[in-house]
Amino acid sequence: MARTREFDTEAAVSRAMDLFWTRGYEATSVRDLTGHLGIGQGSLYAAFGDKDGLYRAALEHYRSTLAADALRSLDEGADARSAIRAMLVERIRIAVEHGGRGCLAVNGVCERLPKDAATRRTVCDMQEASREALAEVLSAAVERGEITTDRDPRTLAAFLVTFLNGLLVSAKITPDARALEPLVDVALAVLD
Repeated sequence: MARTREFDTEAAVSRAMDLFWTRGYEATSVRDLTGHLGIGQGSLYAAFGDKDGLYRAALEHYRSTLAADALRSLDEGADARSAIRAMLVERIRIAVEHGGRGCLAVNGVCERLPKDAATRRTVCDMQEASREALAEVLSAAVERGEITTDRDPRTLAAFLVTFLNGLLVSAKITPDARALEPLVDVALAVLD
């Protein structure tokens, strides 16, 4: 008879996400994970297959929570520029927390490529979702006359995602929101 799982898988994935985010994939051992999660090695392997499986689950959790929240926040702004600015500033705030841990997705790509195709796919999907959401916001802003740019909204969206990636790496180097936030206004000047 198979034993039933004696831990909350979702909570374990969330805690593992925090550990991977703070320490990185390579610096996080299975022993670190089992100690942090309060589970045995056998339970980890039974639930996730291996460390890679738990990492992929943590990355998916990040995508469905923090990354999804960032995209939803774009719909809540009074105008496109304010919504985009608020989203970028919030991403800075999250990235500088805990001594500048950056962004789990960007960190994962920087650390794990080119050898990890699964991380590449997941992060590419996140990036595409961000580009699409920003392009929609920018297209609607052009139609409403909020911005008068002669640039293609999809190109602007790609630029903003690229800018955000660099900003999130910079947050690891300089974990100071006051130093990074003025850069957002420079980037948003492309909407003028």
